[in-house]
Amino acid sequence: MSFFRTFLIFFIVILAGNGPLGAFSKPDDTPPIDLAVAAKAFEEARIASDRDGGALWGKPLYGPLLFVNPETKFAVANQADVEGKLAKQGTVWTGTLPETVSPANTALDWAGVRWTMVMWPLPQAKESRVRLMLHECFHRIQDDLGLPAASPGNVHLDTRDGRVWLQLEWRALERALVSTGETRRRAVADAIAFRNHRQSLTSAAATEENALECNEGLAEYTGVRCAALAPEDAVADALVALRRARGAKSFSRSFAYVSGPAYGVLLDAADPAWRQKLRAMKKKDMAAACAAAWRVQNSKPTKANLLERAARYDGSTLIAVETERETAHLARLADLRARFLDGPALVLPVADGFNFSFDPNDVTPVDDRMTFYGSLRVVAAWGVLEAPRGAVLVRNAQGDIISTRVPLAPNVPFDQQKEWNLQLAANWHAVPGERAGELRILPKE
Repeated sequence: MSFFRTFLIFFIVILAGNGPLGAFSKPDDTPPIDLAVAAKAFEEARIASDRDGGALWGKPLYGPLLFVNPETKFAVANQADVEGKLAKQGTVWTGTLPETVSPANTALDWAGVRWTMVMWPLPQAKESRVRLMLHECFHRIQDDLGLPAASPGNVHLDTRDGRVWLQLEWRALERALVSTGETRRRAVADAIAFRNHRQSLTSAAATEENALECNEGLAEYTGVRCAALAPEDAVADALVALRRARGAKSFSRSFAYVSGPAYGVLLDAADPAWRQKLRAMKKKDMAAACAAAWRVQNSKPTKANLLERAARYDGSTLIAVETERETAHLARLADLRARFLDGPALVLPVADGFNFSFDPNDVTPVDDRMTFYGSLRVVAAWGVLEAPRGAVLVRNAQGDIISTRVPLAPNVPFDQQKEWNLQLAANWHAVPGERAGELRILPKE
């Protein structure tokens, strides 16, 4: 079973841009989640799923659904669990998640049920919250569809060239979405050309990009389609995502939420059967499916031809902006290496029960082995780590996570560190590491 089924991905909806649903100020004995509001949201998700009728993926999207308040772990579900950990209250079931579960927007196996888990509060706008709920419902069934979750680093998308050619691809996709006929087909061809060139610059680029697009990209496309009442609504949402993503701080983890809906709605317009064909592909690739549907040749244009195409999308200005950004980005990477790798650090290994949650909009790949998360919560047999000011996950050559690192402030006792908090299990302790100033968390002998 894939490692990525075990961890929790904290998804912040790029398109939401709305206040929370159910945010309120009530007496202290009021549940952290308004049960009536939660029941209404469950019904909205069910109606959206019924409206789809299994057309997208051949099975209902709606199923066991769990809303969780991240501060209190209070949970509201649309059905009972198997182990009796939830109690019925009216039309919903309530309870509290254990400390070993990190609240997140993801699929979760807990109390004998495979749930869709969604963080509370939900977006205020109905379309946004339906999109979020159905996005996460896809994650609950994706393994059964032969589309397992994966979360590769995509480090190249935070380099100057990666960012330039990704944003050119997005600009071409935007033009394709607002065009018709030959103009649309040419814009699709431009997008594919920019993408192929970008992926040719890094050996693992195509594999990593396709893996995340077939995880988060398909999930976000599913949410967009199910929230839309008409095809033009889905197109409008895809356009909003493309425009809001321009110039974002990092693309390595968030790009798939943007590319997925754009390719998905373009595929809908050209080949209604594309989802079944994608599932049957040995190497699943939304862009390749789009190229086939729009009869775009998978050619290798010359550099001169690429630049000529880029000029249609103001490529020279984009290159100048990203060249300037690169200087600051390289300085930031050097600072992260100094803080988390070269400086004093606490190292926590992957252990039983390992899972983590994070914000995909604040992720910076430092290199192929180390990724910085602006905020991170990690749970494992050694306890619970809360790192609201940042932490890094370290991977081995095979891409498997092997440890978490947080900085150690010099001359500050282990239990008085300010940048993070560790609830350490009784049978684990901190011992000196291999490097000067390093501490490692290990089980007691």
